[in-house]
Amino acid sequence: MIYLHWAILAIYSLTVVAAMVTVLMDRRQPAKTMAWVMVLLFLPLFGIVLYFFFGQNTRKEKLVSQRSLDQLTKRSMLEFAAQRNLKIPEDCAALVRLFANQSMALPFKDNQVDIYTDGYAFFLSLIKTLGAARHHIHLESYIFEDDSLGNLLADILIDKAREGVEVRVIYDDVGCWRVKNRFYDRMRAGGVKVCSFMPVKFPAFTGKVNYRNHRKICVVDGKIGFIGGMNVALRYLRGRRHRPWRDTHMKLEGGLVYALQRAFLIDWYFVDRTLITSRVYYPELNPAIDNDCLGQIVTSSPIQPWPDIMQGYVRILLEAKHYVYIETPYFLPTEPILFAMRTAAVAGIDVRLMIPMHCDAKLVEWASKSYVAEVIEAGVKVFFYDKGFNHSKLLVSDDFICSCGSTNVDFRSFENNFEANAFFYSREMACKMKQIFLDDQANCLSIEEVRKLFHTPFLQRLWESVIRLLSPLL
Repeated sequence: MIYLHWAILAIYSLTVVAAMVTVLMDRRQPAKTMAWVMVLLFLPLFGIVLYFFFGQNTRKEKLVSQRSLDQLTKRSMLEFAAQRNLKIPEDCAALVRLFANQSMALPFKDNQVDIYTDGYAFFLSLIKTLGAARHHIHLESYIFEDDSLGNLLADILIDKAREGVEVRVIYDDVGCWRVKNRFYDRMRAGGVKVCSFMPVKFPAFTGKVNYRNHRKICVVDGKIGFIGGMNVALRYLRGRRHRPWRDTHMKLEGGLVYALQRAFLIDWYFVDRTLITSRVYYPELNPAIDNDCLGQIVTSSPIQPWPDIMQGYVRILLEAKHYVYIETPYFLPTEPILFAMRTAAVAGIDVRLMIPMHCDAKLVEWASKSYVAEVIEAGVKVFFYDKGFNHSKLLVSDDFICSCGSTNVDFRSFENNFEANAFFYSREMACKMKQIFLDDQANCLSIEEVRKLFHTPFLQRLWESVIRLLSPLL
């Protein structure tokens, strides 16, 4: 027995050493490297479990081959090249190039956008659009709940599949961990093609749990698309725990639907290994949509070389001339975002941050407070939304640039999750987003009231600082 004890200890020690070497060779930020080394050294067993679940770096892995990516991109590039009189304003040219060079996020003009700020308006529009589908429905959601709303949408998808419409659904395996397989099996039996994203099953139950598909995308017939922050769940209609949910979602028509289609088809290839490039998924656009609404669909993921959306946020903050307004349900910013926010605020830019008064995850709420105190000290105006839970993820700057999608201002969204945001370079769109922010601000606590919340006892501040160490995992 004594030899078995030493054998187990030796195997464990070698595993820890191997993990530490891997962390060092990943060349992460020194603070992150030191944090993981300390966890592995001083948390026996628990530390190695944490590393296998949350510490492995997949950013360098090529999970989609470049050849397949080129094939999936070719069709949208042809449609991009067909655009007439495409002009990129000088004010946003560098940002547009950043996204285009890093992940082929091509800019498209001639877009019509409807913005929804409540679940009733969004889901009524989605149901109407799904009902009118004639060729295909592509739906991707982090959460697809087995509730009355989820079952209603499932029934619609099954009916459309029986009519001969191609229906493809992607759901995240961890986001839907409470949903029984029979819910998706019913859709499959009805002719719907359903795939889970990175299913977490033994014995492969390791780093997959850390890299989730948080995107919310829908494309119908290649002509209409939806993107934003709302999952398929009844809470967006009736709230949760007697608290209404506020969120922002968009319906797109025009060139950006091509980019949204490309994003979905890349994800479909990722989960199903089926390469879909036919012209029928990129139909001719409505010639009646002729405007200067310029936009990009920007995706980010841990397998891309760079954190595209985070880099875009940093650039917008550092190049702002007048203001930057941000809404996010979770505020656990990465160091570049924290630096950019503080730098902009100290430079006299009107930086406003809106977060919920009460979060749906207590650990996140505690960890967030120390970051909030930092940005307040730099001059950022923080607003706590107090009319329910604000799950909205939007940014608007200088009455010209705005963004909305699935990305939270936290480590998980910027570094670990598969996310998708629409970026617009349009005065009309920016002013609409700005008004949404100002309308939400009317339901927030004042700056003075927020400041009073941070006069807390020493032990509470210490606890919040300790929980902050877990920010990359929350």
